[in-house]
Amino acid sequence: MPMDLPALSPLALAAAALDDDVPAMRAARGTAPTGRSIRALTGKQKAAILVRLLLAEGADVKLSTLPEEMQTKLTETLGEMRLVDRDTLSAVISEFIETIEQVGLSFPGGLGGALKALDGKLSQGASARLRQMARDGTDPWERVLQADTNTLIAVLEPESAEVAAVVLSKLPVKRAAEVLGRLPGERARRVAYAVSLTEGIAPPMVARIGYAIAGELDNRPTRAFPAAPASRVGAMLNNTSAQVRDTLLDGLTEEDVDFAEGVRRAIFTFANLSERLNPRDVPKVLRELPQNDLIIALAASLAAPDSPNGQAATFMLSNMSQRMASTLRDEVENRGKIKPKEAEAALSAVVNAVRTLVEDGEITLREDDDEDE
Repeated sequence: MPMDLPALSPLALAAAALDDDVPAMRAARGTAPTGRSIRALTGKQKAAILVRLLLAEGADVKLSTLPEEMQTKLTETLGEMRLVDRDTLSAVISEFIETIEQVGLSFPGGLGGALKALDGKLSQGASARLRQMARDGTDPWERVLQADTNTLIAVLEPESAEVAAVVLSKLPVKRAAEVLGRLPGERARRVAYAVSLTEGIAPPMVARIGYAIAGELDNRPTRAFPAAPASRVGAMLNNTSAQVRDTLLDGLTEEDVDFAEGVRRAIFTFANLSERLNPRDVPKVLRELPQNDLIIALAASLAAPDSPNGQAATFMLSNMSQRMASTLRDEVENRGKIKPKEAEAALSAVVNAVRTLVEDGEITLREDDDEDE
């Protein structure tokens, strides 16, 4: 029996068969080619047959994408069913294929699916209100996980140490460590101790805390600028000359040491490559760069090998093939002295290539305190 099912998600059709508000496929009842009678099946039973078949064929069936009520119905039906003969199975598959072939357009299921499909197309205010509506009956911790660290710290500030401990316990370990490290010393100590008191907390209480924190996140005033001030200034200084950047940073340090430090953390220049770029990602950066820009950047940086730029150039050469590194070193020697403007343009080209890869999700920069992989 061929098991080549159509490309449209069988799980979507199984969900429709489970939904009481959606007409199920017609009853699989009649006479098979073998002459045997095919018994009638409910929508739930046919959904269970489809899912069981997909699992048997090794398909990655993401049941967690269904509402919990549907997951429960499906699991209960799977538990109730026993054997299904081949004629009935063939009838269900044939009906499924016929139904799929009649589909002209499919829509995302529920408000949550619609929001995902319209991601980036709605205003921030409308998106926040709709997310809160869609979260009724869903996991609120997804919203909490999406919050940036600064916002999360601000929301947790007025909360008790016990509530903060629950939130940290729901975060990935690395993210929780980042939040904990940013809290004031005494507050961090009390929150860390409160984590030890969360072992016996009931799941409904954890859910209520999640809804409360998610609500606080959605009710925060919409910011005119998505990025923090230090990040915005850092992005500006990324595109200035080193002389202008150093002068402005010195001035900012005199005005506000903490803000200046935040700007320094947001800045990413050629000199930061050895600290922030994973060695395995160097070849990806090389593929994004015109070779002439790479040669000029290396030549300008290796003129002072002990400088931060020189160390970054050595880092790049050390993490490419020996043959390519040797060829580039020969090109650098033949290139001679580089004009300052030419060097700045080439160094910026390397940085822009790295940032493009980060924005496209191709690579991830390391934090300053990350350990070498």
